[in-house]
Amino acid sequence: MRTLMILMILAAAAAAQPPAGDAALGTRSYDDYEKAEVCAACHVDIYQQWTQSMMAQSYTHHWDEIEYFELAVPHAEKDAKVAGVKAGCNGCHAPISFLAGDVPPPRPEEGSRANEGVTCDLCHSITGFEGDTPHNFNWISEPGRVKQGPKPGLSSPHHDTVENDFLKSADFCGTCHNEMSPYGVWVKSTHLEWSEGPYAEQGVPCQDCHMPKAWGQNATMSEPGMIAQHLFHGAHDEGKLRGAIELRMHPVEREVEIDGSVQVKVQLFNGKCGHKVPSGSVEDRIMWLHVTATDSEGKQYHLPVDPKSFEGEETTIAADVLAYQDMGIARGEPDFPGVQRDGVPVGDRIFRMAYFDPQGRMTIQQWNTASLGPDYRIGPRETKVETFTWEPPADAAPGPVTFSAVLNYKRLLQPVADLLGVPADETETVVINFASTTVELYE
Repeated sequence: MRTLMILMILAAAAAAQPPAGDAALGTRSYDDYEKAEVCAACHVDIYQQWTQSMMAQSYTHHWDEIEYFELAVPHAEKDAKVAGVKAGCNGCHAPISFLAGDVPPPRPEEGSRANEGVTCDLCHSITGFEGDTPHNFNWISEPGRVKQGPKPGLSSPHHDTVENDFLKSADFCGTCHNEMSPYGVWVKSTHLEWSEGPYAEQGVPCQDCHMPKAWGQNATMSEPGMIAQHLFHGAHDEGKLRGAIELRMHPVEREVEIDGSVQVKVQLFNGKCGHKVPSGSVEDRIMWLHVTATDSEGKQYHLPVDPKSFEGEETTIAADVLAYQDMGIARGEPDFPGVQRDGVPVGDRIFRMAYFDPQGRMTIQQWNTASLGPDYRIGPRETKVETFTWEPPADAAPGPVTFSAVLNYKRLLQPVADLLGVPADETETVVINFASTTVELYE
């Protein structure tokens, strides 16, 4: 009898828990959540930080708008397998609209509440997540006067606060920074990458790097203290990108006959990021290593990487091939030939994990991803070594030759951006790091 009563209590508690993930669609109203401008009245500094973060731009950001309205929505309307993304994308990009059932939301230029993106009251209403693994917006939201926070319960004229350790955990971030495609493939796994790495083992959560603490004042009526910053710096911040990967470079021999061959090695060390690099929208992003030799007369030569001959390596070396043909589904072009796959110099090493559609073609559409290629990204505290062999051509001048390596990064593949008219600021090349070394060519 006692066991039965316990089971009944647990069942009642489970039934009372607000729905999460897909089941939460349309279960709330906009009026359940306050606008960020209301929070700004007291949390002045925190609000200003948030306004320039990608959390505030999660719905209004140009590439996200183009990807959603020009690719995801029309694709979802034509393919029952991926139909859920029409609503589901908003679970992380416009969560209040998702909860209100306002999907697809109006375009950003219409100024709806979807434009609030990931707003203050949404995050501070989250009490936990449903299931075993945080992913696909399976957070649980309980809006109201009580706000969830990282510190012991506080009261203010406008709301109460309860301490919730979940907000301080990496699992909190994982509810949106892990994503599984309709085909059961992990297409975003930043939290999972962290959980399998050294930072998780040492108890260093995402917030330590992306919400670092500094001395300040949380609210106008609060005492100064160490406050988590709300800038959420990540892949859209050049300061976060620059230096994320360390580069070193050396030749196998310092002096080489002009009719011989030069071999140089480049070491790439991820000593900064607690997840793989690139991470997040890996299907869109590209990081590549470009190496050149400049002889004593200033003539410059491009060096392609020496292959390592692992399975699927062809996706990690820039080539003059077409890809992303499945964009034709949304565009109403069944015979769409695709666009240039990489948009970087042929032969450069690319650090990526290729995504493939159900037909085995490379895709930038995470919702249409049925399989993955080799994961050739750089993990936390991992070093990759790349080798480049140069056969000096007949016109190479004797004397010192400078070998230069540059590690570049783009948030979106240039050929895709050109096709879809994505603004230039989203395809800016960011130099993550560079290195150089010299070799003496003698006759």
